[in-house]
Amino acid sequence: MNQLSRFRPTKDRVLANYLEVVERIQAAASRSSRFSTEIQLIGVTKYVDATIARWLVEFGCSNLAESRPQILWEKAALLLDLQVNWHLVGHLQRNKAKRTLPLVATMHSLDSIRIFDQIQLEIVQRQVPLQLLLEMNVSGDPEKTGMLVSEGEKLLEAWASKLHEFPNLSIVGLMGMGSLQGGTDQARRDFASLRNMRDLWQNRYGIQLSELSMGMSEDFEAAVEEGATMVRIGSVLFVE
Repeated sequence: MNQLSRFRPTKDRVLANYLEVVERIQAAASRSSRFSTEIQLIGVTKYVDATIARWLVEFGCSNLAESRPQILWEKAALLLDLQVNWHLVGHLQRNKAKRTLPLVATMHSLDSIRIFDQIQLEIVQRQVPLQLLLEMNVSGDPEKTGMLVSEGEKLLEAWASKLHEFPNLSIVGLMGMGSLQGGTDQARRDFASLRNMRDLWQNRYGIQLSELSMGMSEDFEAAVEEGATMVRIGSVLFVE
């Protein structure tokens, strides 16, 4: 099945879904004594075409995300007339960095030192800031991507020594996904682990890691309650 044929909702259905997700984020924030303005809703548009992605922006969701660089290139070109903050939430190969990075405001999926080295080479030509989040395999699932703790520590230690060399580049937080098994309770534990990891590393390396990108359609409310500042919402926005 072509991924863009998975969902074909009406515009009214997308609006209703979007407003419901916003309400659920607000309720989860309230339950955890947080302000909903602390949480960004990132609309993951990988299962819909550019027309449906455009609807989201019209409704007020200016943060859109793709997992595949090639699809991001195509949609960014089709939505040039809109103010969109593009997020990359999937793996970036080094040979796609040159074309992808100029389009992206935030990359959630920094998953290796090799790609970080490539980003530093490309960023020299960039005039606007690029935000990076370390993708951590906090659940330990072998099917999931992301760095091990030792890799994340090595990268942050190296970055702390050259923070001021790249004024348009910053590491702003961590990204993680809940376990495939164990339901919401296990996902909540994974999110808490990622938050604790972030707190530890902020103190250890003296780097402000204010963003926690965690929670998707199945578990974003638990993620908000555990401190998420970004939730990556896809399928629940487009179900018919």
